[in-house]
Amino acid sequence: MKPKNLFSIGSGLVGVITLSGTAHAAENGKPANVIFILADDLGIGDVSPYGQKLIKTPNLDRMTAEGMRFTQAYSGTAVSAPSRASLMTGLHTGHTHIRGNLRHDPEGQVDMPAGTYTMGQMFKNSGYATGCFGKWGLGYPGSESDPTKVGFDNFYGYNCQTLAHDYYPDHLWDNTQRVEFSENYDQKEGTYSADLIHGRALDFMRQQARDGKPFFTFLSYTLPHAELVLPKDSVYDEYCRLIPAEDDKAWAESNPNRRGAYGATDRPYASFASMVTRLDSYVGDVMDMLREEGIDDNTLVIFTSDNGPHREGGANPDYFMSYGPYRGIKRDLYEGGIRMPFIARWPGKVAEGVDNPHQTAFWDMLPTFADIAGSKDEITTDGISVLPTLLGKDGQKEHEYLYWEFHEGGGKQAIRVGDWKGVRLNVGDPTKTRFELYNLSEDVHEDNNVASEHPDIVERLGNMMDEVRTHSDLFNFPAKIML
Repeated sequence: MKPKNLFSIGSGLVGVITLSGTAHAAENGKPANVIFILADDLGIGDVSPYGQKLIKTPNLDRMTAEGMRFTQAYSGTAVSAPSRASLMTGLHTGHTHIRGNLRHDPEGQVDMPAGTYTMGQMFKNSGYATGCFGKWGLGYPGSESDPTKVGFDNFYGYNCQTLAHDYYPDHLWDNTQRVEFSENYDQKEGTYSADLIHGRALDFMRQQARDGKPFFTFLSYTLPHAELVLPKDSVYDEYCRLIPAEDDKAWAESNPNRRGAYGATDRPYASFASMVTRLDSYVGDVMDMLREEGIDDNTLVIFTSDNGPHREGGANPDYFMSYGPYRGIKRDLYEGGIRMPFIARWPGKVAEGVDNPHQTAFWDMLPTFADIAGSKDEITTDGISVLPTLLGKDGQKEHEYLYWEFHEGGGKQAIRVGDWKGVRLNVGDPTKTRFELYNLSEDVHEDNNVASEHPDIVERLGNMMDEVRTHSDLFNFPAKIML
């Protein structure tokens, strides 16, 4: 089969576009609320709407039945900070300032420049109350890209993504105020942060509903990222019965990835499954709250993940087939590292029980939400609004290409044009660089590298990889890569 849309690339290959948002308020005239739920290191195959058989996610099943399931939706890239930067700024990782996980001591990550325009700022400028709850990871306390400085009225959670690995932390941040948890000092397990953060998010949304103000809520949950720890409740007990203890024991004793920075658990499989189901229960709480407050029909809820599944702290994506039918995990630019679960629900607006194959990525969310909010801002973005797709209307524009880069493991790039997928490895060392080419219409698992059969396509995609990115002082490849 010949891939579709081989090279419909025009002269606008390089750079971004500037647009003005167009109002698409709900039919009753009230601006629509938007809730964006972002899981952490959740693979596309970890939830039942995308084929998971063992782990139970009934609320995501319900959300899927009442909404739209995207089958070709992508994250910003294959690791947390740059993926979230892509989401927040509407830029792919060839244009974002943050293109990798780069630590800032003693707490936080490298920040975005002062004045960086974000999704939070767009909503705030459009008259929305804005809240971010969970993991931020795009700066450090007091930096120019602290969430309170880039458009979020309310922030509660972890500023630093590294500290977010601890579910019983000694502190969290309430806006710019450090909140101590003495009950968690000295490795004690007093307050479980994920439940606390979820509760604060629900309180925020209830308050906005009762005040009659439109809101944007970024639910940046830390589940199911390692470490694999949670309160031992009835769900955990159930998975301990469902999953053979000998499976857990064999993996826990043999797997070196469970040690190091993460706490060890004797039941890693049961713990991971419980964390995914706990996350699913949060989704159910959100949908129940919307109905209770009478704002269900005027709220778009999106559920997705920041990158592919992890193999850390005892997690084993092979056991659960966390990557679904795809190849790769977190830190891979193969489909398993970047193709995400993506479910959209908006009663009365988004059709129920629909599968949609439209190719979309995190950088599409900013222009999409700008359309929904009726933003009047001038927005520079690599994205294309998917509102026509969500509403089932004609006129949906397609991407000419999708591009990702990753700055660990020797450096990686990937680009998708129609059904062609190019992956370039060891980008930082031209003497070791190799280019792989896949036809996703026939080879979604990316097993058959056909680069040698299509040198013209390899050359074209390689040139595009060079052309669609800009220089970064922090994250850069050689100016020209030899194939």
